[in-house]
Order: sequence, then structure tokens, then C-alpha cells
Amino acid sequence: MSEALAQAAALPRLDQFRRVVVKVGSSLLVDQERGRLRHAWLAALAEDIGHLHAKGTDVIVVSSGAIALGRGVLKLARGPLKLEESQAAAAVGQIALARSWAEALGHQGITTAQILVTLGDTEERRRYLNARATLGRLMELRAVPVVNENDTVATSEIRYGDNDRLAARVATMAGADLLVLLSDIDGLYTAPPQHDPAAELIPVVPRITAEIEGMAGGAASEFSRGGMRTKVEAAKIATAGGAAMVIANGKVKNPLGVVASGGRCTWFLTASNPVAARKKWIAGSLEPRGVLHLDEGAARAIRQGRSLLPAGVTRVEGEFSRGDAVVMRGPDGGEIGRGLAAYDSNHAGSIAGRSSRDIEAILGYAGRAEMVHRDDMALAVE
Repeated sequence: MSEALAQAAALPRLDQFRRVVVKVGSSLLVDQERGRLRHAWLAALAEDIGHLHAKGTDVIVVSSGAIALGRGVLKLARGPLKLEESQAAAAVGQIALARSWAEALGHQGITTAQILVTLGDTEERRRYLNARATLGRLMELRAVPVVNENDTVATSEIRYGDNDRLAARVATMAGADLLVLLSDIDGLYTAPPQHDPAAELIPVVPRITAEIEGMAGGAASEFSRGGMRTKVEAAKIATAGGAAMVIANGKVKNPLGVVASGGRCTWFLTASNPVAARKKWIAGSLEPRGVLHLDEGAARAIRQGRSLLPAGVTRVEGEFSRGDAVVMRGPDGGEIGRGLAAYDSNHAGSIAGRSSRDIEAILGYAGRAEMVHRDDMALAVE
């Protein structure tokens, strides 16, 4: 671990990130014995979020707690719940959870939004793009989205099952550059600290190796710890998407303040950034389903970093759905780049060459102004 120790002196700072996802577990937010919210703890975390928000940082919260709160309200017996009981508890608890976050963040002058997702919302491209656009617009309006898995409808085959990986997917979808996992432990240790007094906290993980996965409870490890395994899996998702990740102790008051002041935690570093990672994914990981042929003006505009508008498209080729990858070709037929289509091929063909102002009249609904948004575009290397 000498590489990690050598980098410990140059750890990232919380205030250097522009978009932060904070994951809050049920055990931190809800008193499990009484089924009640820990109001003082939440108020302190809201203060932390308020400080980041006031500095211009975009913040997204991924929060558990709906089932734990709902079962308390419904007075369900302790112990495992049947599926329909869990979903009933979630339906009641989601209202309480959203209200609690809205009140806590409201005291910081922050507007709160609730977003409920299932696995498909971050894996199916059409739904992924819709969720991503909603998150982006909310943050432009300076609201803080509070995201939770939609436990009222999610069943085992469409569930994440843990909010660590959900938070990592949300971070990637939202283009966040930092994911904070607030946990009941202050980071990744060389061995389970509750069993090994000699276990040492690892302050920084430059990259996730087999050794790191083993410490977290990999398949061949004797230190099987499901909770830490999901956190390292989340780190793999986040860092591949260009976001750093930090595991920190959430049981303390003002946990983000503790991280900001250099408190004990584990940082997982990334060699990329969200924009570069996303463009790499678009350029090399998706099979194109169609082709958009552009006029000279549109070709010049996207080379200058602008979005592709319908007016600049001279012809649409192939059959594709919204969210599919398409190739963009200039007047000479050469590939300019690739991107994610904002329209199905039949609608794209209907509005090709037309002004964005005419979209609603042509399609019968107010669609997006861009055929391919610049954030969903990767240019070819010339």
C-alpha cells in the first residue's frame, strides 16, 4: 500500500468539486429501535449541504429510509417484512422522508425535489436520458434532488438492492465529480477493525486492484463484509464514470464538515473526469444505430462545441430510438463525431432541416431544441 500512503498527503478537498452526490443510509437517518427520524443529525447534515450549496456546488442526495420510517408509522412488527409489507411501508415512508428532507433543507433556504427511480431508469438509455435531463434542470434551478429507489413498485428482478451502487449510477448519470458514501465506518481498512486491532485505515486508493477488492470482501477473501463490498463496487462504477469517491463516517454530527476539515476517511481517485468518461463511452462503447448527415454550418458549429440543431440536418439514415448512438457525417461524408439521438428516427426525419421553433407544430409536442446535445456528443479526432 506504499503507493496509497505516498499520495495521502495530497488528498482531494471537498470544496474543489463542482457536483457532489451524497448517499445517506437508513441506519444513519432513522433510529431503528423506534422507527423515528434522527432530526438533530439530519439538521446538521443539512447545514453541511447548505454550506456547499452556498458556494455554488451542485448537490444531489441519495437517501434510504422510506421503509424504516413507514414501518414505524404503520406499526409493523420487527423482523423481515413480506414484499407487500415492504412496499406498503415504502409508500407511507416516502411521504415522511420527502417531507423531512424538504423541511431540513428548507431551513437552509434550499428547495428540495424528490426523484424515485428503479434499476431500469439508469440502465435503459431512453429513461436514463429523461432522468438525466430532469436532474440537470433541477440543479440549474438550484434545487437539491433527493433520490431514492422506488420501493413501492420495484421487485427483486428490477431492484438495485443497495443504495451504494444506486448512488454511483446517479453520480455517473448526473455527471458528478464526487460521490460521498456516508457509512457506519470511517473508510476502508486493511482488515475488519472490529476483529483485528492492528487493522489500518487506508486514506487513499489510487486505483481499485484485486488486493483492494480482497480487503473489501472479494470472492477469495476471508474478510467477507457485504457492506464494504458494495461500497467498492460503487467506487468502481463512480471512478469509471470520472467521479472520485469518499467513504466517511456518517455517525458523527456534520459529517461533510468533518471530511472538509481533513477527518478520517478513504478517498478513491479517478484518472478521468465526468465529461471525458462520458465522451469515451459514447465514442467507443455504443454501437451506432443510424446516421445524421449535416450541412456545412452544422458541421462547423459542432466542431466549435455547440449542440446539433435540427436545422443543420440534411438527411436521416437508419432506424433508431431516442437515446441510441448515431454517427454524424459532414457534407463530404466524413465522420465528424457520434452522439446520443434526442429523437426517434421517424421524428428526427420529420424535423430535419427545420427550425427548432417548428418542432411542436410538426410533432404535436414540445420536444427538445437539439437533435444531439453537446453533452451527449463525442467528436472524432482529426
